[in-house]
Amino acid sequence: MSKLEVSLAEPVFTTTYRVIYGDTDAAGVVYNANYLRYFEIGRTEMMRAWALPYSAIEELGCILPVTESYLRFKAPAAYDDLLTIATSLVEVSKVTCRFHYAISRQETADRATLLVRGFTVHACVNRQGKLTPFPPVVLEKIKAILEKRTPSQQNG
Repeated sequence: MSKLEVSLAEPVFTTTYRVIYGDTDAAGVVYNANYLRYFEIGRTEMMRAWALPYSAIEELGCILPVTESYLRFKAPAAYDDLLTIATSLVEVSKVTCRFHYAISRQETADRATLLVRGFTVHACVNRQGKLTPFPPVVLEKIKAILEKRTPSQQNG
């Protein structure tokens, strides 16, 4: 996979978010940095539903800061748009993980507009900020997400 390639892999977790007025800029569109917040919403809800809530990971002494991010903007969102945030976990090592995202707006029952796609990479660090392996329970739960893939997805 190219470093900047972004494609969702099953299983894909989806959640929705309605754009609030405070998310928009003077032009009336969502300010670009807010998409990283939307990525966080998708990632946080995915981890809560399929692995562990971030609070449980932090109780184990780990923090998962973003070490890399990429966004490719395709179309703007505006106040009151209902967004669908699709999130997938695509890579896990003993100290990092990578999530991919696609944010869209449903236009009609059978047509959505892709607004942005991107990824974030996270490192597992301790409270002192030193890189540390994921605790075994965390690694087990996040690797279980990858194991839900079909054989063709697992082989690339």
